[in-house]
Amino acid sequence: MWLPKEDMSLSTIQLSKDITAWIKQYAQDHNIQSLVVGISGGIDSSVVSTLCAETQMPVHAVTMPIQQHNDQHTLSIDHGHWLAERYSNVTHHMILLDRLYNTFVDLMPKQCLNQHALANTKSRLRMVTLYQLAGSCKGIVVGTGNKVEDFGVGFYTKYGDGGVDISPIADLLKSEVWQLGKDLNILQSIIDAPPTDGLWEDGRTDKDQLHGLTYDQLEHAMTLHDDIPTEYGHSLEDKDLLSKYLQIRNPNLHKMSPIPIYQRHK
Repeated sequence: MWLPKEDMSLSTIQLSKDITAWIKQYAQDHNIQSLVVGISGGIDSSVVSTLCAETQMPVHAVTMPIQQHNDQHTLSIDHGHWLAERYSNVTHHMILLDRLYNTFVDLMPKQCLNQHALANTKSRLRMVTLYQLAGSCKGIVVGTGNKVEDFGVGFYTKYGDGGVDISPIADLLKSEVWQLGKDLNILQSIIDAPPTDGLWEDGRTDKDQLHGLTYDQLEHAMTLHDDIPTEYGHSLEDKDLLSKYLQIRNPNLHKMSPIPIYQRHK
C-alpha cells in the first residue's frame, strides 16, 4: 500500500499497533515463548526489533558482527542498548562471528572464495546463529525484510536473512518503515544512516549495490512495474528507471518463487 508521505504518520501509528498485535497473536497461536531478531543498525531491523519489544514477550535482539564496518557496528550496539534500556523484556546479545567466518574461509578451496558468495555466507552464518538461539529458548526468528527488498528486487540472501519464521514488515514499503521508525522514536542516527546490508568490509550501501537507485526510485519503479504495461504509457525517464529495476529484479526471481520440484508423470 502506498501512502502520500504527508499522510503517513497517522496511518503508521495504527499500523505499528496492528503489527505488534499480529506478532503476539501468531506467537500465542503457535505456543511460541520468545522472539529472536538480528539487529544490524539499519532501520528495518531496528523497527522490527522494537515492534517485537512492544509485544511484551521475551525478545532476544542479537548483534552479530563479522568483519563489520565500524560505523554500522556502532549503530547496532547503540540500538541494542536503547532497546534493553527501554524494554525490560529485551535481552541484547553480542555474538562475535569473526573467528567462525575466518575458519570457514580457511577451509574453502581458493577457487571458491568469490567475494559476493562470501558476503552471502556471512548472512547465512547469522541465520544459523539466530536459529540456534531460537531453538534454545522456544522462540522463532523474526524477519526484517521490507516489501521492496523481499518482493521488488529480491535484495536479500537466500537462506540467510531470507531464512525466517515470520515477516512483520514484508508488506511495507521502505518509506513506510522509515515513518514507523520515527513514530517509534528510533535513534535519529539510525533513521539518518544510509541503508546497508552490513555484509561488506568497505561499508558499501544498498544504493551502491542497487545500480545507484534509491529506495524512493525503487518504490516508484515497483508502481510502474505493477501498472498495465503500455507501449507509450511511460516517460523516457520512467522507462529507463523501469529497465534498471528489472535488471536487478529478474536475476532474483528465483528467491521469490517456491523451490522447483520435479513432478513424476502418473
